[in-house]
Formats: sequence, structure tokens, C-alpha cells
Amino acid sequence: MSVDGDPVLRRGVPAGSEDQVAALYWEAFGRKLAPALDPPEKGRAFIAAHLHHDRGVVALAEGRVVAVAGYQLAGRALTGGGVRDVLSTYGPVRGLPKLAVLALFERTPAPRELVMDGIAVDAAYRGRGIGGLLLAQIAAVAAESGCRRIRLDVIDTNPRARALYERHGFTVHHTERTPYLRRLMGFGAVTTMHRPVTEADATSPREAR
Repeated sequence: MSVDGDPVLRRGVPAGSEDQVAALYWEAFGRKLAPALDPPEKGRAFIAAHLHHDRGVVALAEGRVVAVAGYQLAGRALTGGGVRDVLSTYGPVRGLPKLAVLALFERTPAPRELVMDGIAVDAAYRGRGIGGLLLAQIAAVAAESGCRRIRLDVIDTNPRARALYERHGFTVHHTERTPYLRRLMGFGAVTTMHRPVTEADATSPREAR
């Protein structure tokens, strides 16, 4: 931990913190995830059980994960779990409809592209610039992996996240209207944003190795 008490960044989800990461993800994205992974207790447990630890960047404070940003690279994302895992957890009757909902979240990176998942920050640590630091680490991962671009999606009900991304170099590529998802998931449009990867992204001194 840092001397001044600020959260310290680390690449990778530390062993033993899976439940903390799952809780942050559910708090941030539970409305969207609920149709696929409800009830909340089971959904959080499913996320925790199928994390890919090397596909996330976290902020640690007092030994606890207080923020996380996930990404998809080389066919693996922070959140995992395949067809068998869903059916094993929920059974075939409930599991098959959930697989259909999960398919809506699938995003395949283009060549030399890193796809970023959303950022989740503990409420007590918001407003301290942690989101920007996590974005810098994601950009560093992209640069070191030979990516040319970072892509992400942001929903219309999360203007604060979109403002954060715009402040850090992301621009709108296109917006897809999804009124059919408003009742199910609580949003009616998804905006795809891009950010180029530059040579300056290759270093990020705030990470705790």
C-alpha cells in the first residue's frame, strides 16, 4: 500500500478477492446482468467462480479491491463462464433463456483491438480519479500487447461513464438504439467508443508490480 493511503493499482485480480470483484461488478452492472444471472446472490457467485484473473486491473486499499476494470484480449475477458457453466448453475429450463441474454453481451475484438468492459468503483472511493488511472493501465496493456485501438460500449443511462471516457480520449464511433432492451435491462441505446493506442501508453508508473 502507498504511504499516503491512496489506492494502489495492480494488474490482475488477486487470489482471494474474487467475491469483492463480483460485488463491485454487480453493484455497477446488476440491472443489466440481472436478466442473465439473477438472483443477485447466485449471479455474484457465478461471476466470482468464473473470473479470468489476468484480464483485469484493480485498485487496492487496505488489502481490499475498491475498483476494477476488465478487458477482453486474445479471446478471454475478465468475466467467464460458458454454456456448460450456465446450464450447470441454473439448470436447462432456466439456463437456456439466460444464455440467450448473455449472447447480447458478446463482443468480438477486431484484429489488434482490445475491448474494454466497464469500470466499477466502490462508492466510498469515487471522485478521486481512480477511473482515469484504471483507464491508463488498460491503455498500457493494449500498447504492450500490440493493439492499435481500444473499444468499449457505454449505455445511455450512464452519462458519467461516457464523460469519463471522453475526458480520456475516447470518441463516439456509433450509437445503436435498443428500445427493446429498456424494459428488460433498463437502457435504450448503446454507444460504441474508440480510442487509439499511442506509444505514450506503453508506460504507467502508478502500477504496483
